[in-house]
Amino acid sequence: MTKHNRYHRRVGTKKRRHAKIKAGIFASHGEPDRLLFGVVILLVVFGLMMIASAGIVYGDTRFGDPYYFFKQQVLGVVIGMIGLFVLQRVDYHVFRRWSFLIFVGTLFLLVLVLIPGIGVDAYGASRWIAIGPLTVQPAEAVKLAMILYISAWCAGKGVAKIRDVHEGFIPFLMIVGGVSFLILMQPDVGTMGMIVLIVMSIFFVAGARISHLLAMLGGGFILLVALIKAAPYRLARFTTFLHPDSDPQGAGYQIKQALIALGSGGVFGVGLGHSRQKALYLPEPVGDSIYAIIGEELGLIGAVVLLLVFLFLLWRLIRIAQRAPDLFGRLIVGGVSVWIIGQALMNIAAITGLMPLTGIPLSFISYGGTSIVFLLVAIGIVLNVSRQARR
Repeated sequence: MTKHNRYHRRVGTKKRRHAKIKAGIFASHGEPDRLLFGVVILLVVFGLMMIASAGIVYGDTRFGDPYYFFKQQVLGVVIGMIGLFVLQRVDYHVFRRWSFLIFVGTLFLLVLVLIPGIGVDAYGASRWIAIGPLTVQPAEAVKLAMILYISAWCAGKGVAKIRDVHEGFIPFLMIVGGVSFLILMQPDVGTMGMIVLIVMSIFFVAGARISHLLAMLGGGFILLVALIKAAPYRLARFTTFLHPDSDPQGAGYQIKQALIALGSGGVFGVGLGHSRQKALYLPEPVGDSIYAIIGEELGLIGAVVLLLVFLFLLWRLIRIAQRAPDLFGRLIVGGVSVWIIGQALMNIAAITGLMPLTGIPLSFISYGGTSIVFLLVAIGIVLNVSRQARR
């Protein structure tokens, strides 16, 4: 064989190897779930519309731009949609190999948040990292990283080891405890609770013992009581939940204004863009209070329809999980389901006075560039699971 032929053979072999790797990464066996994609797009567009309405006074007052929050959210949506379209073509099994490194990377970001000069302080907490003119909230990335890592961890162990105290329960507690500690240092009890709920649901679906889950719930309840007692503002939130009229100008101000907004909307609402509570009466109208603006402008009908859309989204996610080709895919979709629907239900419950305020955003609707990016990225991964689902 001549030197020239050996060179071309090596080049050909390298090209075939690269093509094989590329084909493996971008493997797809069918069409993505169109109903899931459609309902997510509907929620995203609706969220942009409501942020444009709810933030017009708040944005003008804080930044001199009525559409500041809308523009920032559009940027997040564009980045998130790019991630969605790319990842719905990437074989989700790739994340099983890389989940640990992704997990460690997000933990590193959580540590950076706590370093003075790198972490950005706002509202008495350090939860953001400044990257030029943008701010990133690592806790949102941790939610997805935990879903991928715990799903891969559980799928790799098998039911027998997961149900074992030393092989499954204690290592799981150590992982969750380490992440929870870093989140609490920010501090962000609401996000910590959401992450624990997500990974416990994955642990349950993977076959964990009910007694182990009950032990975690009991320990979590004791920790929550201690955290409430340790911080006066948390105790005030809980007291306000029990007695909403006890401090209407202080701790109870936000929930009081939210209920006024919901009540003012009546059945049909005051009309899109005509909210009065967004005129600096209701705190954070584009954030965790946005459901109150929805209820005021679109009325009971609009608020209920949005809730039904989330329930429809849950149904599609459950269908995809049921048809997932393996346990890893099923656990990913289950974790994403709890993340999206859990946040939505907790936000709505808090704004309607059914539970204490937590600051948890309304999925796909509330303002938050980092949140919308990682939610859409997560949906991209779920869409790839749906492409490979059993028919």
